[in-house]
Amino acid sequence: MKRFFKFTLLSAAFISAAGCAQVPQTPSAASSSVSTTATAPISPKVAQKHVVVLATGGTIAGAGASALNSASYTAAKVPVEQLLAGLPEVQGIAKVTGEQVFQIASESFTNDNLITLGKHVNNLLKQGDVDGVVITHGTDTMEETGFFLNLVIPSDKPIVLVGSMRPGTAISADGALNLLNAISVAASSDAKGKGVLIVMNDEIHTARDVAKLTNIKTSAFSSQWGPLGMVVEGKNYWFRAPVKRHTTSSEFSIESIHELPPVEIAYSYGNVQPTAVKAFGAAGVKAIVHAGTGNGSVPNRIVPDLTAERSKGTIIVRASRVPAGFVLRNAEQPDDKYDWVVAHDLNPQKARLLTAVALTKTNNTKELQRIFWEY
Repeated sequence: MKRFFKFTLLSAAFISAAGCAQVPQTPSAASSSVSTTATAPISPKVAQKHVVVLATGGTIAGAGASALNSASYTAAKVPVEQLLAGLPEVQGIAKVTGEQVFQIASESFTNDNLITLGKHVNNLLKQGDVDGVVITHGTDTMEETGFFLNLVIPSDKPIVLVGSMRPGTAISADGALNLLNAISVAASSDAKGKGVLIVMNDEIHTARDVAKLTNIKTSAFSSQWGPLGMVVEGKNYWFRAPVKRHTTSSEFSIESIHELPPVEIAYSYGNVQPTAVKAFGAAGVKAIVHAGTGNGSVPNRIVPDLTAERSKGTIIVRASRVPAGFVLRNAEQPDDKYDWVVAHDLNPQKARLLTAVALTKTNNTKELQRIFWEY
């Protein structure tokens, strides 16, 4: 069984009046203390929500050589207990428990990491004393991990991914506020049922829509359909809600997924050759996502190789490398004729994940296309 390091953030100032030394009363003082004046009942203290922070590494756990190193640093260095110890403000928001699940840069995440993380998140959220989960994560593949969890975790409790664009050692580092906001969102009742969220730069995004579009700015994440809301000084402001299936409405569950079938992405560009498609086919992948130009366009010299792979049983998904918009079925290519699937508005990396998850249940292209429309 995999063991995770656990850390609990405790307040150093919880001393109740009942625990303080009492001043002895004289008999006269004791007798005079009896009064017929009614006293207001003491309201019971509202219990804090319990949020578990799962640390996986990334820039938010990074460190640079000096405070001037905002873009050059080593990721995945700072342990979870140090991250939380630097945020005493969370004591007024929630009871926070930390666990070190991984300590890696997110570009090194694997399918096995996704499944391990997913099963651990699912087990935590089954516990009655856990109200939400925050996952600190490198920003490079955070959108992918978030989308995977959005597909497979059957819980309506808040799951929030968070990272940073600057290490905590840098001047004007963004990680501390991002983490504080993420914990605040995970502890809030109005975040329930909205699927997996990504909180960055004061914005609340659905993991399905969001993508990292800039590699150097703190405003690195954006959703083409807009954020779900914002978090300002611990208060959530919501502007829209997810409409695609997720978490509790999903037909997929991490409880029945133990490995993901191999799905690869073939990137298109001017003068592209069928080298990647042929190599993936020879490697025995179960599906190829073609990241085409424009409306998922496929060059004429690539079409024969993709159709040949489809005839062998390999699923072909037509996606676009363009960061916004969506791929129209039977536009640019006769998808019905070739028995291909279109990725709709999912980018190639998310199309890869949805294809892999869907293939754990079916390889029927009509069913796969339905899944892309619904998720």
